[in-house]
Order: sequence, then C-alpha cells, then structure tokens
Amino acid sequence: MWELCLSMLERLGIIVMVAFLFTRLPYFRRLIYHQEVNWMQRLIIMVIFGIFGIVGTYTGLTVRVETFEVSKWAWSLKEGEALANSRVIGVVIAGLLGGWQVGLGAGLIAGVHRLFLGGFTAVACGVSTIIAGGIAGIVHHRKKRAFALSPKVALVVGMAAEALQMLVILLVAKPFGRAWLLVEEIGIPMIVANGLGSAIFILVIRNVFQEEEKAGAVQAEKAMRLAEATVHHLRNGLTPQSAKAICELFIKEVPSVAVAVTDRTRILAHVGAGSDHHLANEPIQTETTRQVVETGEMLIVRDRVICHDPHCPLHKAIIAPLKRKDETIGTLKFYFQSEADLSSITFEFVKGLSSLLSLQLEIAEAEKYYQLMKEAQIKALHAQVHPHFLFNALNTIVSCVRIDPNRARQLLVSLAYYFRKNLASATEMLSTLEEEIRHVKAYLTIEEARFQDKLRVRYEIEEGFEQVTLPTMTLQPLVENAVKHGLKYMKKGSEIVISVKADGDMVKITVSDNGKGMTEEQVSQLLRTPVTSQQGAGIGLYNVYERMKSLLGDEVRFAIVSAKGKGTTVQLIVPYKKEEKEGYTVAYASHGRG
Repeated sequence: MWELCLSMLERLGIIVMVAFLFTRLPYFRRLIYHQEVNWMQRLIIMVIFGIFGIVGTYTGLTVRVETFEVSKWAWSLKEGEALANSRVIGVVIAGLLGGWQVGLGAGLIAGVHRLFLGGFTAVACGVSTIIAGGIAGIVHHRKKRAFALSPKVALVVGMAAEALQMLVILLVAKPFGRAWLLVEEIGIPMIVANGLGSAIFILVIRNVFQEEEKAGAVQAEKAMRLAEATVHHLRNGLTPQSAKAICELFIKEVPSVAVAVTDRTRILAHVGAGSDHHLANEPIQTETTRQVVETGEMLIVRDRVICHDPHCPLHKAIIAPLKRKDETIGTLKFYFQSEADLSSITFEFVKGLSSLLSLQLEIAEAEKYYQLMKEAQIKALHAQVHPHFLFNALNTIVSCVRIDPNRARQLLVSLAYYFRKNLASATEMLSTLEEEIRHVKAYLTIEEARFQDKLRVRYEIEEGFEQVTLPTMTLQPLVENAVKHGLKYMKKGSEIVISVKADGDMVKITVSDNGKGMTEEQVSQLLRTPVTSQQGAGIGLYNVYERMKSLLGDEVRFAIVSAKGKGTTVQLIVPYKKEEKEGYTVAYASHGRG
C-alpha cells in the first residue's frame, strides 16, 4: 500500500507540471485572474479542467485486485481491474475556482471518459467524479473566494472527494468482496495523494494571482512616479512643449517603440519610431485616434495599418483618451513592437496613466481659473489647488500600491472626485448637502489612509436633508480645519464627528473634533479675519461664514465652541423649508437676506 502511495505521489508531479505550464499561457492567466467570467469563459474552464481530470486518469496506475499487480499508463481496463489515479484533482480545482457549474461540467467530462474506460468500478468512479465537482463548487459559493483558494481547504476537499469515491465504490461496484479488497489497497494512498495534489495545485494557482498582483502594484507605482514627474510639465495645460516633454519621459520608462500625444485635431508631439513622418503640429493621421477622440474610450490596435505611410513601422498600439471635466481633449498613444506587449497589465497601466494625466490637466485648468479670477477672492479660493495636499495624497497612495493595490485604486477614485468637486466649485455657487457630504467623504478617505488607525470619522446624518442647498465648499473647509488644526498633532483615538440634524425650522450641521482645542481669543479671531489653510482647498472658516451670510441671508448662524485640550465644535445652522409633494418631502434652504 505504501509503495502504491509513493507511486501516486510521483505521478502527481505530472499533473502539477501540466498545471504550471497552463498558468504560463497569458490567456489562461487572464481567465483565472478575473473573478467575473462569461458563459464562454466558463465553458473553456470546464473543458480545460475536464482535460486535467482525463490526464489524471491516464497517468493512473492499473491495479489487478486478485493479484494486486500494478502497471502503468492505463488505456483501457479489463474486468477485475481498477485505477489508482489523480482524476479528482482537476475536478475539485474546477469547482473551487469556478463554482458548482464549472465543477459539475469538468466532473461530467472526466467522469464520462472514465465510464468508457471500463473495469468493474467504471460506474462508481464516473458518478463520484461528477459529485466531487459539485461538492467543490458548493464550497466555492458558500465561502469567500480567498477561502476557497486556500491550500488547506483544497487539501480537505480533495481528501473528502476521494473518500467519497471509496464509499461509492463500496456501494455500487460488484462483487462487494472485490470492491472491499480494492478500497483496502488503494483507499489511503489515493486519499492522501489527491488531497496533497489539490493543495499543491492551489498553490500554483495562487502563485498566478500573486504574480499578477505584484506586477499590478509595480505598474501602479511606476504610473504614480511618472505622474509626479509630469506635474510641472502640465502646469500650463496640454501644449506642444509639455507634450514633447511627457513623450520623452515616457519612452524612457515604458517598454514601447514610440509615444505620442495629440489634442482633438493635431499631433502635439511624437517621439520614437515613425517620428520622420508623424510630425508635430500636423493633423491627426489615423482613424483609430479620431475614434478615441470621438468616443472617449480606450482602444487597442493589433496588426492594423495605423497611418497612411506604407513604410510606417507602427502596427500595434494602445490609445487612451485625455479628459478634462469628462470631455476628451486629446489622446495618449503608446506604440509596441509585439503582440505580447499588449497585455492586460499594460492596458491597465496606460489607463491609469491617462487618468492621472487627465487629473493633472484638470488641476492645470484650476490654476488657470485662479489666475483669471484674482480679483474675485472667493472664486479664486475655489479654484486654487494646493500642491501640498496633492503631494501628501500621492505619497499616501504610493505607499499603498505595494501592500494593498485595491485600496490604492479606491484612494485614486476619491482623489479624482475631490479635485473634480474643487474645480466645479469655481463656476458653481451652490450645491446640495448630499454633494457636500460626498466631497467631505472623498477628502476624509485620503486623510484616514494617511493617518491609518489614528483617525476615526463618525457620521450622524438624519435622512431628508439631502437636497438642502448650501454654498459650494461649505463643509469641506470645516472638516479640513478640524484635521489640520484641531487634530494637528494626530494621536491614536483622534475622532471627527459630522452631524446633520433638524432644529425646528433650521438644519443644524456640526463638525466636532477631540483635538487640542483653542483659546477664546483664537475663536474670536477666526470669525473676524480671513485665515486660510496652508494645505487642502485653502478656504478658511471666515470665508465660509461670509459666503453663508452673503448667499443665504442673515438667518444663518455660525458658532464655534472650543476648550483648550478638549476639542472644538463648529456649528452651522441653516434655515430650510419643507414642502409636501405627491407623498414625499422636499427640504431646501431658504435664500435671500432674511
């Protein structure tokens, strides 16, 4: 029995080798990595793991029950013969990876094949193979994906599936005496070998995930580094000079044969192969670029004529839109030499890079607004974007990309929304309380990431006030003041509470912190003079108070309660009216000067 166990473990190496070879294929790696797959991809997974099961059958050992003779490479079985095999590994992995449909499908393929091989256990082995796929699929659906892809879980499920097969053989295979002798001889070796094989197989699969995540983290870090390097180039917007500087930087860092930047109608810069006829300030030559400009969607070009020059060496490219306020203003193009360069990782890298450049273009637009509206202090403050906050946010995201790429992506989304709201406030005088809360949450998401477990944010918001109208950029400065000044020396246990509650015919909005607090003189000064922040949006409490009075009238009440060493509470009370319309309540701030 133990000799058989060693032989089974030796054969197991073949299955693991096949699994490793398959994971080297780019398409198979993408198929495994994506959690959501369509029916065609599910069918492909079924077939692949069904074939794994068939390979496990053919690499099994033929056992003659009466004599216990063992032979290799079974192509068909005679009466009195059975297989000690690793068929169940592929089926169990299919279920753990793809769910019960995939598990049953792979089990059906491998099970039906086993049925036609013959032998007195053909029916029992075929049926138990299908059941094993279903059991593994149930584990996939009942537990989280990370749990289902645990080697320990695979070990237990693999051993359980093989133990079930032994039980089915005893119940179904005839005669019973022969079935008992077979299970006695091959039961333990198959249970141990297939359990270990399933665990090793999962380790191979997990290696694929870890490699993809590591590559994604490296690419995200590179994108952030390149984005930081381009900040000063884009301060004046998208110009031929800034475009050329960006192209020269990118072609050194990204394995491409050429890089180009265009606006909506012409080439701004082209560096690398094809630069002899892809000239700056010339009209866009390719239909694919015009398509990206019109649709605003990324495009991969594979083996197509990219320009009208018959000798042009550029045939493969990834083209990404450059946007400002959701409007496509140009494109970023990377040209590649081979098909292998057009991977999903490269695609996501270019996508992230174009998003960051678009964000920088929006920041540049904000700077432009600031210069154009110097005389209008409030609007200038709206449009102003302090680089300190951006750099702090970028540094926080860079620190996340290696250890938690998903959180880094979430922080990028919050950062993009934060700046879009800042830019929109340059032209919008009013916004809703719901929009203000979203803006604050985007800001605090970044700050919480910066200070990790030191900062806790609590929201106490009553329903029904989402549409209350406030001057744009009202809440964010209050929260920023709490973070930058109230909690200046951040320590564990620091907390900010944001509260929105009804107070008669008024809405009471409160921002509290448990920080260092202020003296009475400092509190009094805040409402008398325009003190601005050195970071963030740059709008002080004085500015908030003055704008509230200007836009909503003298009924607005603004109060600051603070005690040294105990924290600060900023309270804003806004008048509002309710109207019943067709069964629902509409709440909005009353405008005018009282």
